[in-house]
Amino acid sequence: MFASAGCHASTQPPEHGNTGSGKTEVYLRRAAEVMAQDPQAQVMMLVPEINLTPQLEERVRNRFAALGEHAIVSMHSGMTPAQRLNSWLSAHTGQARLVLGTRLAVLASVPHLKLIVVDEEHDPSYKQQEGARYSARDLAVYRGRLQSAQVLLGSATPSLESWHHSRSPTDANDAPRYVRLSMPSRIGQGSLPQLRRVDMGKQPRRTLVSAPLLAAMRERLGRGEQVLVLLNRRGYAPVLHCTSCGWKSECPHCSAFRVFHKSDRSLRCHHCSLTQPVPRACPACGNQDIGALGHGTEKIEEHLAELLQDTPRADGSPVRIARIDADSTRAKGELVRQLAQVHDGDVDVLVGTQMVAKGHDFRRVTLVAALNPDGALFSADFRAPERLFALLSQAAGRAGRDAQLSTSHGCEMWVQTFHPAHPLFECLKQHDVAGFAEQQLTERRQAGLPPFSFQALLRAEARTQEAAQAFLNAARDTGQHWLASQGQSVTVYPAVPMGLQRVANVERAQMLIESTSRRALQSFLNHWQEDLHALRDRHKSVNRWAIDVDPLVI
Repeated sequence: MFASAGCHASTQPPEHGNTGSGKTEVYLRRAAEVMAQDPQAQVMMLVPEINLTPQLEERVRNRFAALGEHAIVSMHSGMTPAQRLNSWLSAHTGQARLVLGTRLAVLASVPHLKLIVVDEEHDPSYKQQEGARYSARDLAVYRGRLQSAQVLLGSATPSLESWHHSRSPTDANDAPRYVRLSMPSRIGQGSLPQLRRVDMGKQPRRTLVSAPLLAAMRERLGRGEQVLVLLNRRGYAPVLHCTSCGWKSECPHCSAFRVFHKSDRSLRCHHCSLTQPVPRACPACGNQDIGALGHGTEKIEEHLAELLQDTPRADGSPVRIARIDADSTRAKGELVRQLAQVHDGDVDVLVGTQMVAKGHDFRRVTLVAALNPDGALFSADFRAPERLFALLSQAAGRAGRDAQLSTSHGCEMWVQTFHPAHPLFECLKQHDVAGFAEQQLTERRQAGLPPFSFQALLRAEARTQEAAQAFLNAARDTGQHWLASQGQSVTVYPAVPMGLQRVANVERAQMLIESTSRRALQSFLNHWQEDLHALRDRHKSVNRWAIDVDPLVI
């Protein structure tokens, strides 16, 4: 956890702590101290995703029941407009002492704000990617400065930006922007999970669940413990293909494939939501031999059901498997119901995406398995290793949260990988967050990447790629002309198609703007916006454009 050095001093030091180290308890104790010191004081607590709000609200209400039912409100996009309005008014009038919510809650009117908590501050969900683009974490820090409120940023895997802000500066006259406190131990002396790597290069081809992992799962299940299997890809298979002509299930409206969902025999685009039945034969050549490429959570759920059908639970009954992802929890209240089943012990093996990898307190989970994490190891996205390390660390943190279970039988994190000696896995094995952060920051400094530089993206959407890039290139010409006259150290790179070039028949392109000076970048962007509005009037084929400062995806 971190606190902005510009905020007033805290009686409870801020920290970053291992999963299960008691960060939430620190939040609650500090909130109690703040409200005890000032009878009007208000506290804001942010979580990155809606599915984490119910358990936070339950815990906060249990702790602060004496304040009354109306003193605690939640704000997130899953509420109706009327519900959000009531919560906003309660916060605005000061009736609500604790305001809980996702990123939109940071914009609420809280006049007596004295403490802001940003849990899992590293999570990219805090960044609004459409419309008014903002980072709720960065806004929380800025708002704390404006209202003289303390800001606590908590995470077991802090973002590299926050870690960098808490490092000792190279200039001895400066001070770190954040204060850092580590919480290395778990509550109740519970042990941290032991990392076990399976070299998939030594396993039979097309193995989904390796023999060593399967044996470990059976051993855990036989003792009545729970297993969590992580695969960050929903659906049954990401692509259907024809074995004869090579046809693949491309979306006609997007530069992406439609995903095969076996549960309803559909091909579904996860970008434009186009859904069609699976064809009986290849649409291109008529061949009836259409196969699935790759695997998603649906396929893993089905495969585990086959592998574990003869594996009894501790009481002799069959093993129960559940899947939690965006598809299985689409119906209202379904996520809460499924999570309750896991907590009540009605589920033995939980298969899920990143939805289940963070924030949940599964007391009987002692083994977590990540099946296919290698894609992020060699991604073109420079933030991919940071995200993977955070995801795997958070997933590992679901294991061994019950001190008695973890002490008696230990807890494990299994990773199936073709690159078991990769440095990222070495840091994960040692639970070495600091080592990983310093290694990544060294690479970022050498490459001149954030947080050692500052970036913005100008994005444009049009009916054709040529029109989108023409607008961006015209913007680049006007921008470079101004930069040359001002002598500003800002680089404007040429326009390129976005990674996902076409969505819903709209072509997308982008342009990167970069500088080693935040002030120079912001000065340029402020001036440039006038030119961009004028250019938009001349480029009628452009649907819309937007500037994204500090983009998370390039």
